[in-house]
Amino acid sequence: MRLVIAEDNALLREGLVMLLTSAGHEVVAVAGSGPEILPALLTHRPDAAVLDVRLPPGFRDEGLRAALAAREQLPGLPVLVLSQYVEQSYAGELLGGGASGVGYLLKDRVGRVDEFLDALDRVATGGTALDPEVVTELLTNRRDSPLDSLTPREREVLKLMAEGHDNTTIASTLVVTERSVSKHIGNVFLKLGLPPSDSGHRRVLAVLAYLNNA
Repeated sequence: MRLVIAEDNALLREGLVMLLTSAGHEVVAVAGSGPEILPALLTHRPDAAVLDVRLPPGFRDEGLRAALAAREQLPGLPVLVLSQYVEQSYAGELLGGGASGVGYLLKDRVGRVDEFLDALDRVATGGTALDPEVVTELLTNRRDSPLDSLTPREREVLKLMAEGHDNTTIASTLVVTERSVSKHIGNVFLKLGLPPSDSGHRRVLAVLAYLNNA
């Protein structure tokens, strides 16, 4: 996989390059500030981008803005955004409009190499990957949303869906059958008003349902 990395911390940036290279990926460009990102992405047109949210010069949301701008010019570009803290608005903006091929992880997750690489692979293949801590905070902070109609088990399934896991992994995590998982997911779709005619991104739309009601 050809990747572009944007991270201002030189130590973390080099660590990401080494980690990804050792995993068999090719890092075609690195950026250390917000303004460097879009030109690098447009020049190299990578298979995916790994971007820090806060970058020079303002250390606000330069990475996120660059990611959104890049996806406008390169539709479908997979983007995995890293952040030091949980920011609900970042996850909401990335997934706006039912977007696919996006991820939002806390930087601490990079240290859990297998989890990080798995999340990157899911994003690169058009899936979504939200950090478990982000999902937990979103679910905890919700008040009076349509998700209140979900059973505890359906909420657990939705949480794992939001993290980007497939039915097999969800079944293994919850120690239930894949048939049970499919049934719970069907109930989630039904309760959130996502009928069978909604094809392609119903899992993402289900995640958006609580992002928009957090």
